[in-house]
Amino acid sequence: MGARTMTDSPVITRFAPSPTGYLHIGGARTALFNWLYARHHGGTFLLRIEDTDRARSTEDAIHKIFEGLKWMGLDWDGEPVFQFSRAASHAAEAHRLLAEGKAYHCYASAEELENMRALAKAEGRAPRYDGRWRDRDPADAPAGVAPTVRLKAPREGETLVGDLVQGDVRFPHSELDDMILLRSDGTPTYMLSVVVDDHEMAITHVIRGDDHLTNTARQIALYDALGWGIPKFAHIPLIHGADGAKLSKRHGALGVEAYRDMGYLPETLRNYLLRLGWSHGDEEIISSEDALRWFDLDAVGRSPSRLDLAKLDNLNGHYLRQGDDARLVDLVVPLIEARVGHGVDEPGRGRLQAAMAGLKERAKTILELAESADFYVRQRPMVPDEKASALLNAESRANLAGLAEILAAAEAWTVPVLEEAVRAYAETHGLKLGKLAQPLRAALSGRTTSPPIFDVLAVLGREESLARIADAASPG
Repeated sequence: MGARTMTDSPVITRFAPSPTGYLHIGGARTALFNWLYARHHGGTFLLRIEDTDRARSTEDAIHKIFEGLKWMGLDWDGEPVFQFSRAASHAAEAHRLLAEGKAYHCYASAEELENMRALAKAEGRAPRYDGRWRDRDPADAPAGVAPTVRLKAPREGETLVGDLVQGDVRFPHSELDDMILLRSDGTPTYMLSVVVDDHEMAITHVIRGDDHLTNTARQIALYDALGWGIPKFAHIPLIHGADGAKLSKRHGALGVEAYRDMGYLPETLRNYLLRLGWSHGDEEIISSEDALRWFDLDAVGRSPSRLDLAKLDNLNGHYLRQGDDARLVDLVVPLIEARVGHGVDEPGRGRLQAAMAGLKERAKTILELAESADFYVRQRPMVPDEKASALLNAESRANLAGLAEILAAAEAWTVPVLEEAVRAYAETHGLKLGKLAQPLRAALSGRTTSPPIFDVLAVLGREESLARIADAASPG
């Protein structure tokens, strides 16, 4: 079968999710590839909400799709298209095919269709409609039965899908049946709606998962029947779990908003999803600017990719270390406020900003960053955790009280001056530095791990540091 492909017009891609749930990780990658391909070629990226499944489509899901795309930085051109609102246009094309003799009414009952499926299963064949109403006289139609409308698909030869990722894929027409265009209630099917919308939106490239390959062969038959040019297709491999099985929730196949809430940065997810199935040499860290400059379909692989959350964590750690400190403060403040139970004032934000360079070196996620930073803004008196409390015995409280006098007299509240004062106290009292530093850390942070203790003193400032040390040094 000869496919009439579209001429080399400006690139127009689309992302067309069904709003029956969240924007899952596979859908996010499809959106990313469509967005990158359009932007790389100076084209247009459109968004279509395929909301024809009225029973399962929800406003909440639509909102989450919009928010997920915006969070990832995938901006679309123009207003979103809602497929259900265009049902009349879809149905009109089916009626045109009926008038042209390229489609027909099918009166097969549900029982007949079930018998066809059962026979095919018994004979080891894929279930398919047997075309019994294809050339039958409409006068034979049973009374009172609302028919479906089916496409008269070609029966001889094959359809060749010249795929930009998979290469040439052939589908014998003997394996493709006459698909339904209009249901018995007159509503258009997904297959018809997609083709009409892609044509009327002037889509030049359809980039989607390779689970749609058979759909593509069937849709090409519909394009030909309608007399329309056919977009170019690129079917990208699916994402699998680390065990090689089809991705599911147990593998971490969550919505994009879940990855945001787990503390991943949008640039991390863009970079990570880009590398799931696409490569540029040995590059692992790929900025958005480089992705836009380098992305094309010829570097998309044909094998499924595997979701690896450990790799995602490491990549996020990289982007945190490279992140702008003020932006990271904005991201952690709401999380910290939820942890500590009170607002973060401007002095508190200032401490977080001053500490961020050290904090972000050790964190893999925004959640970890918030957890490691919250002690900087906790209100006094600090409540040490169990391990920190064990360090604040009578001996260490006495050392803290003595150390407080030395620190209070420090000529400047800087890391070198503070370190010299603490070391001098330890030496004078015959203590190893750790014997003094660990209780000091417990007093200042309420925990046994923190950034370097002299950095903590510097960030907290003279007044707050001395107050926390005094609280910890007080018996009971």
